Amino acid sequence: MDDDAIRALVKRLARPHASGGEVIERAAILAEGADFGAVMAWIIAHAGQPETVLSASRSGGLHGSRLAGGTAPPTPLRFILPAGTLV
Repeated sequence: MDDDAIRALVKRLARPHASGGEVIERAAILAEGADFGAVMAWIIAHAGQPETVLSASRSGGLHGSRLAGGTAPPTPLRFILPAGTLV
């Protein structure tokens, strides 16, 4: 995909974010069937940041970390683009 096609795709799928920028859902990019890697590279190249997700603290006892799947960070569900990126 070329730069203009990716910009058009992201602009169509993105929604306003409280920060003043735009937010795009990872699932929307995947559902679109576009080249996911190219779109993600474009988002990162244009200062897009994964939304930070606060994990709920679990008190699973002695083996709680094993039940939660270890310490691997969760996959970001949304990416935030700064204001003016899609203009």
